[in-house]
Amino acid sequence: MITQKEVDEFNEKGFLVVENLLDEQTLANVRSEYSDLMDKLYEEWWRDNKVEKPPENMSFWEKLEVAIQSDLEWYQPFDISLPHSDINENTPMHFGPAVFSMATHKNILDMVEQLIGPEITSNPIQHVRIKPPQNAVPKSENRAHIIATDWHQDMGVTMPEADQTTFVTVWLAITDATVENGCLQVASNHYDEMLPHCTKTQVGIADQFIPEEHAIPVPVKAGGAVIFHPFTPHSSLSNNTDGFRWSFDLRYNVTGQPTGRSQFPEFVARSKRDPSSELKDWRVWRNMWKDTRKQLSQTDHIPQHRWDSNSPYCA
Repeated sequence: MITQKEVDEFNEKGFLVVENLLDEQTLANVRSEYSDLMDKLYEEWWRDNKVEKPPENMSFWEKLEVAIQSDLEWYQPFDISLPHSDINENTPMHFGPAVFSMATHKNILDMVEQLIGPEITSNPIQHVRIKPPQNAVPKSENRAHIIATDWHQDMGVTMPEADQTTFVTVWLAITDATVENGCLQVASNHYDEMLPHCTKTQVGIADQFIPEEHAIPVPVKAGGAVIFHPFTPHSSLSNNTDGFRWSFDLRYNVTGQPTGRSQFPEFVARSKRDPSSELKDWRVWRNMWKDTRKQLSQTDHIPQHRWDSNSPYCA
C-alpha cells in the first residue's frame, strides 16, 4: 500500500518511486524461472555448435555474456510479449508461473488500485528489459529493451483508440537500477498531453520536444518500482558498468477501456465488481498469447504504434 501523500505526489509529478514493492521470494522465483529458461536455450546452442563454451558450471549471467558475444538471439525468448513485426508460429516468447505471479502480485495490485480504481486489467504492452553493458552490445542492436531507451511517453506507444484510457506503468527492478548501470530518468514537470513522437532508431519524442532540462535520474533497488502516468516523459541512461541491469515493464488499465494494442491479449487482474472474472491460472495466460501468435502469423502486419517518418516534426 502507498500513502495518500504518495498518491498526491504521483498525481502532481506524474511518477512515483516505491521501494520494497516485491518480496525477495517473488524476485527469487522470477530469477529461477529465467535461469531455467537460459539453461534450455544454452543447451540448444551448445548442441547446435553455436557456442564454444560448455554449459557446465556456468551462471545465468555467464551464459548471457556468451550469447551476446556469439551474436545469438537471446532477448525475444525472454520477452513477455511478441515483437513489432515478423511474427510467425514459432516466434519465441515467455509466459511462466513466476512472471504471472509477479504481474498479479497483491502488493502491485493494491497500489494500482489506489491509482486507477479496483477494476484492473493487465495491459498487454509489457516487456522484460535486460540491459547488458553498453560496450558489449553489437552496434547493430537498436531495441529499446536492450540498449539505452530514448525519451518517450508510454501513451506514445499505444494506438489512438486508447487516448482516453486510464492506465499506469509499473517499472519493476529485478536487479538494483543505478545511475551507472542505466536507471530511468524522468521529466520533473508533469505533462498532461501527448508530445509528438517519431520513428528514429526507436519510437521516441521528436527531438525539439525532448525535456532533457527537466531530467531527474530515479535509481531504485531490486524489488522496488517506478510508477508512471502515461504522459510522463522518461528514458533510460546507458549501462556504463560491466554488469547487467534487469527490469520489467508492466501496465494496468481500467477494465473495459481499450488497451492501445488490441491485437494482443489482456486479462482481468482484479475486480471488486466481479471477482470471478479475475484470471488465476498462468497457463490460460500463456495459451492466450500462443493463440494470438498463431493468429497474427497468418494475418497482415498490424501496427503497434501510430507514428511513422511522415509524422509531424519528424522530417
